[in-house]
Amino acid sequence: MTLFKKITGLGAASILALGLAACGSDNANSSGSGSDSVGKSVDYKITGIDPGAGIMQATEEAIKEYELDKWKLVSGSGAAMTASLKKAYDKKEPIIITGWNPHWMFSKYDLKYLDDPKGVYGGAEEIHSIGRLGLKDDHPEAYKVLQQFKWEDTDMGAVMVDIQDGEKPEVAAQNWINENEEKVAEWTNGVNKVDGDKLKLVYVAWDSTIASTNVMKLVLEDLGYNVSISQVEAGPMWTAVADGSADALLAGWLPVTHQTYAEKFEGKYEDIGVSMENVKIGLTVPAYMDIDSIEDLKE
Repeated sequence: MTLFKKITGLGAASILALGLAACGSDNANSSGSGSDSVGKSVDYKITGIDPGAGIMQATEEAIKEYELDKWKLVSGSGAAMTASLKKAYDKKEPIIITGWNPHWMFSKYDLKYLDDPKGVYGGAEEIHSIGRLGLKDDHPEAYKVLQQFKWEDTDMGAVMVDIQDGEKPEVAAQNWINENEEKVAEWTNGVNKVDGDKLKLVYVAWDSTIASTNVMKLVLEDLGYNVSISQVEAGPMWTAVADGSADALLAGWLPVTHQTYAEKFEGKYEDIGVSMENVKIGLTVPAYMDIDSIEDLKE
């Protein structure tokens, strides 16, 4: 999920001067009044991300639960999804995407989640740090850092916006660390330094996970670890931790987004702890669209 918050928007919005304002549209295609016109205006298409992401599985379930027989979910990359969003938003055209918080797009654009009365996308989610079995014994210092790793959407949002504005992920991560030494000190409290111990982190190409993985990489390296990071899709990410070929992942979105993987590999990994609470996934549209619920998509 850019593997995949019931926080309605990124707090980093205050640092982003983009001059974009939500406004009503006189274009009938943009207003999307009525389920039929909404469907026709977007060609009955929901713009998604990589097919292995949990949000894609949840959306397929939503299509079934809400009996959206004419609708189709189109897979792609997170970057392709946000590019489609930008293209539609700039022209005030309708679009329906798979969205999640935290994500920089909620700072840049005026967006809203569609109500989900059937609860297909679940309630508040959490982002968990997941480790391989034996990590605590092999690397107790790193394990303790991951266990104490907790931050807010505003923290992650600052890193994401920095990257979106053109900074390299490692530079954006270091900028945030430099400005948040007290918070980092909480993560490393009581942790001893090591001498070149190797660690491998895996992550999905979600903006949120790119941010957290690059920050944690630098924090662990400052403690003396030799950290490598590897980008994969959601399934291989969980597989790598479950089979021990990677040490940890920081993108365990539970209980809904990665439920399939958590259940598939149950007993083959350790849930180290929650790094962020009140995250959210769901169908998302620009605020200028005259639609409020997934049920409005059904004819």
